[in-house]
Amino acid sequence: MRAVVQRVTEAAVEVDGHTVARIDPDGQGLLVLLGVGHGDDPAVADALAAKVWKLRILDDERSASDIGAPILVVSQFTLLADTRKSRRPSWSAAAPRAVAEPLVDAFADALRGLGADVQTGHFGAHMRVRSVNDGPVTLLLEA
Repeated sequence: MRAVVQRVTEAAVEVDGHTVARIDPDGQGLLVLLGVGHGDDPAVADALAAKVWKLRILDDERSASDIGAPILVVSQFTLLADTRKSRRPSWSAAAPRAVAEPLVDAFADALRGLGADVQTGHFGAHMRVRSVNDGPVTLLLEA
């Protein structure tokens, strides 16, 4: 699994012109763009969720768990792109929908199980993701 985690002051996802998910924290929250690979499983999703929940990247070195910051999770298979051989990305490292969708759900559910307020985009949909990155703080995590 590969995740891009951004500290945000707001974030939203639109599908077909309708807002399907939104976080508007009183302070800061996290936007997590999540890509799933072939070797990923529920244990990987749980471990990465715990890392995101406890990651100390909010003001005063606090984590989302410290302040109950909301988290918006958006599936993004393009994070697994391989561009080493040409200008056209290869998506072969990305898990197929039948594998990836349940693991994105497992990641979000693991965060909820830890106490997070989680919103999600729509898997496989063409989404417009809007965010206000705070800092900016953006990290790439791999599990």
